[in-house]
Amino acid sequence: MGKSNTRQYSVRQSQIKKKEYLNIKKMKKLVLVAFIAVFLLSCKQTQEVVYKQSTTTETASYWQQQIDYSMDIDVDVNNYQYKGTQKAVYTNNSPDELTKVFYHLYFNAFQPGSQMDVRSLNIKDPDRRVGDRISKLQPNEIGYIKVNSLQQNGVSVAFETVGTILEVTLDTPIKSGESVTFDMVFEAQVPVQIRRSGRNNKEGVALSMAQWYPKMAEYDFQGWHTPPYIAREFHGVWGNFDVKLTIDKAYVVGGTGYLQNPQEIGHGYEEASKPLNIPSTDKLTWHFKAPKVHDFVWAADPEYKHDVLKMDNGIDLHFLYKKNLAPAYLKNWKDLQKPTAALMTYFSKHIGQYPYKQYSVIQGGDGGMEYAMATLITGKRKYGSLFGVTAHELAHTWFQFLLASNESLHPWMDEGFTSYISNKASAEILKNSEGKNPNTGPYRGYNYITENGLEEPLTTHADRYNTNAAYSVGSYGKGSMFLSQLEYVIGAENVAKGLKKYFTDFSFKHPTPNDIKRSMEKVSGIHLDWYLNEWIQTTHTIDYGVKTVNGTEVTLERIGQMPMPVDVDVTYIDGSVESFNIPLRVMRGNKPTSATVLEDWAWAHPTYTFKTAKTIKSVVIDNSKLMADVNDDNNIFEVE
Repeated sequence: MGKSNTRQYSVRQSQIKKKEYLNIKKMKKLVLVAFIAVFLLSCKQTQEVVYKQSTTTETASYWQQQIDYSMDIDVDVNNYQYKGTQKAVYTNNSPDELTKVFYHLYFNAFQPGSQMDVRSLNIKDPDRRVGDRISKLQPNEIGYIKVNSLQQNGVSVAFETVGTILEVTLDTPIKSGESVTFDMVFEAQVPVQIRRSGRNNKEGVALSMAQWYPKMAEYDFQGWHTPPYIAREFHGVWGNFDVKLTIDKAYVVGGTGYLQNPQEIGHGYEEASKPLNIPSTDKLTWHFKAPKVHDFVWAADPEYKHDVLKMDNGIDLHFLYKKNLAPAYLKNWKDLQKPTAALMTYFSKHIGQYPYKQYSVIQGGDGGMEYAMATLITGKRKYGSLFGVTAHELAHTWFQFLLASNESLHPWMDEGFTSYISNKASAEILKNSEGKNPNTGPYRGYNYITENGLEEPLTTHADRYNTNAAYSVGSYGKGSMFLSQLEYVIGAENVAKGLKKYFTDFSFKHPTPNDIKRSMEKVSGIHLDWYLNEWIQTTHTIDYGVKTVNGTEVTLERIGQMPMPVDVDVTYIDGSVESFNIPLRVMRGNKPTSATVLEDWAWAHPTYTFKTAKTIKSVVIDNSKLMADVNDDNNIFEVE
C-alpha cells in the first residue's frame, strides 16, 4: 500500500473511531438523561407519598361510625312503663371487621346491687342525690330496659344483658364499609328520679327521659367503649334520629329534634296560620326528627308551660317549665329568655355558629345536664343560679355535643372547656365582673385539692376517681384552667383563635386531647407537648419564687415540678416599672407580648438569673394570676 493510501486509511479509521466515540458519548448521555429522569420521577413519587401521609394523619385517615335510628315508643304514664321498636342502620366506617356489637341499657343501673348502687355505697363522698337510694328501690320503682328480640338484616342474633350493657354476638360479621340493619323490640320502666333520668323529680316533673333507649356503644380507634353506667358521662355514635312518642294527650313534650306534626299536637308548637287537626284520641303521637346528633332526650309533663323566643338569626329557643311554680320562679323563667339568646350569640361568635334551628331549655332532671339540642335543668332557683346553669348547659352544646370528645375518658375536655367559656359569657352578659378574670374560681378549688392531697391526674377515667371531689374539681376546675392558664402561655388572642380552629376542624367529630393541643399549636406556632403532658397526665404542681435580688440582678427559682414560662414585673427605685417575659425553651417560641423578652429558660435548670438596666426596688412574678402557682408567698420580693 502506498503512502497516499495509507494516509487515507488512517484518516478513515480516525473518522470511524471518532464517530464511534461520539455515538458512545451520545448513548452515555442518553442513558444519563434517562437515569436522571427516572430518579427525579422516583423522587417526585416519594415526595407525593410523603405529602399524602403527612396530610392524611389528621384528616383523611380519620373515621367514625354512623348510626341512623327510627323508633316508635308507646308510653303508659300510669305505671311509667313503655314499649318500643327500634330500627338502627349501622355503618361500619372502621377498617376493622366487627364480630360483635354492644348497646348501652342505662336504666338498668337503677336497681339494687347495680354497679352504680354499690359504687355510691362505697365511695368516700357519695353524691347526695344518689346516696343509698338505689339500694332501697322497690320493683315498681326501679329502672330497666329489657330487649325482647334483635335481628340483623332480618335474621335473629344472640344477645346477653350484662348489667347496663347488651352484648350481641353476630352470626355474620360487619365488614369494613358495610351497612347493616338491626331491628329491636324492647320494653322499659322509668326509675324514680335519682340521677340524670327518672320520674317525678323533686320539683314534680313527671318524666325526665335521658338515656332511655338501647343506645349503640361507640367503636373508634381505641376499640369498643362499654363502661358500666355509674352516673358519669357519655360517648355516642353520630347519626340521625326519627322518633315517634305516643303518650297521654294531656302531656306536653319537649326535647331533641324538630317536631314534624305540630298541627296534630298543639301545646304551643303549632303555626298560628294553619288550623289544628288534633286527633280525638286519649293519646297523641309526637313525631321528632333530629339530624346529625349523637343522643336524644325528651321530657314530658301535663303542667308544662311552653314559651318560644324567635331569634333574629332564625333559631327558635323553647322554654318548658311548670306553670304552677311560685310567682318568683315563673318570673325568673321569663327573665331568662332574652339572656339565653345572648348566650347563644356569644358562643356562636366565640366558638362557632350553632348549626341547628332550635334549642330547648326544659325544667326536669336533678340539676343540670346537656343533651342534643336541649338541656334538662331544675327550675326552682334564684335567677342567678337559673342563668348560671343555663349558661353552662348551653355551652355544652359546643363542648361535647358538637365537639364530641369522650366524656368518660376526658371529662376535663367538656366540663372544663364549658366552664371556661360559660364563665366568660356570663361575665360579659351580666356585666358583674368588670376588669376581673371570670375564671378565678377554679384556681381556688384546685388549690384545695392540691393542699389536701386529693388531686388525681386528669387522665383518670371519670368513674374511677377516688373521690367525687377530685373528679369535680379536676374535670370542671383544672379542666377550665387548661385554657385560662394557656392564655398565660400563648396569649389570650391565640387561645381565642385556637378555640375557633378547634371547632372548624373537629365539630361533628370525636376530638381527643391531642387535637385541642394541635389547634393551639397551629395558631400560636408554640410547641405544647410539655404543657399537655404536665397539666393533664401528671399531678406536678407549679411553684416559682424570687430567690434573690442584688442591685440590678434577679435570680428566680423553680421549686415545683411543672415548668412554665415566667412573666416578671420589676419596679425600680426611681418608680418606673418594666415587664419581662421569660419563655420556656421547650416552647420554641414566645407569646405575643409588649414585655421585654429575655433568653429562654431550660426547664431542667432550677434557677434563672437576669440583669436589669436600673437598680431594683421590687419584683413580682405573674401579676395576671393566670399561672396556677401553688405558693404566692414567694412570688413577691421587696428590697429592704
